[in-house]
Amino acid sequence: MSNDILIRTATPTDLPTLLRFEQGIITAERPYDQTLRPDPISYYDISELIAVDDAEVAVAVADGQLIGSGYALKKPSRHYVSPAFHAYIGFLYVEPEFRGQGVNQRVLDHLFAWARANDLPEIHLTVYPDNAPAIRAYEKVGFEPYILEMRMNLDERD
Repeated sequence: MSNDILIRTATPTDLPTLLRFEQGIITAERPYDQTLRPDPISYYDISELIAVDDAEVAVAVADGQLIGSGYALKKPSRHYVSPAFHAYIGFLYVEPEFRGQGVNQRVLDHLFAWARANDLPEIHLTVYPDNAPAIRAYEKVGFEPYILEMRMNLDERD
C-alpha cells in the first residue's frame, strides 16, 4: 500500500483537512496533558508554516485523499550547542485506517530530505513521556532521548 502513497509539499488548499488532522492530534494527546485548555484549541499556525521558507509542511496522499501530515521547521539551537540551527519536527498525523502502513516513515523521510537540503543536520521533536507508542515509533526511526523538560504546578503543591 505505501507504494501508492505520494508525499508532497502542502498547499493552502490542503488547509481544511490539515486543520482536521490537527484536531486529531490534540484529541490523541489530551490524555497525556490535563493542562490543555478545553476545545477548541490549536497547536500550530499551519497556514503560516505552509507560507514561510524556513518550514516544510508535507502531506501524504492516497487516491487523491490526504491521509497524513508532518512539518519541519528551522529553529535556532541553544546558543551553547552545535549546530547553530536544527529542524524541529511536528504535526505528525496519519488517518487511523492508514496507520501501520509506513506513512509516517515516508513523511519523515521527506522532512529529513528537506532538512538536509537546508543544511540542518540535526532533528528535534517533543513527545509526552507517557506516550509509549509514539516514543517507540520515534526510536524505531532513530530518535534518542536528549533533554527531559520537567514542570511543576505551584497551585497544586501543598
